[in-house]
Amino acid sequence: MALPVGALAFYRQGMSDTHALITRYYAAFNAGDIDAMIACLSPDVAHHVNEGQVRRGTIAFRAFCDHMARCYAERLDDMVIMTTPDGTRAAAEFTVHGTYLATDKGLPPAHGQTYTLPAGGFFTIRDGQISRIVTYYNLADWMAQVSA
Repeated sequence: MALPVGALAFYRQGMSDTHALITRYYAAFNAGDIDAMIACLSPDVAHHVNEGQVRRGTIAFRAFCDHMARCYAERLDDMVIMTTPDGTRAAAEFTVHGTYLATDKGLPPAHGQTYTLPAGGFFTIRDGQISRIVTYYNLADWMAQVSA
């Protein structure tokens, strides 16, 4: 069954808007622009970090980003963004190129080790903003790279 022309246009717009939102979010990440990242988020964003607790709200998100900037320098490449037809969900797959700058609590000592990891993010979009972020990478792979 084909969608009516108006519905198809609505779905395409939702996909396009969501794709642009996720592109802006990751461009801000690569630029180290936390304010621009937060501008993409809903005030009550739920940030599910890899191997960690859920952080809620933009204040907790900023604190996480500040911590990450102290301990890691990262750049994301090979970005592929996928969206649902209605624009309410998205996923991104990418490669993380990083340098471990300062020892993070409970992790191996940092001395400028570099690492390259496949990673991904999953998103829920509400009212044109990111309301949920789930980040995934293989922690065992990262540990092996920085411990070598």
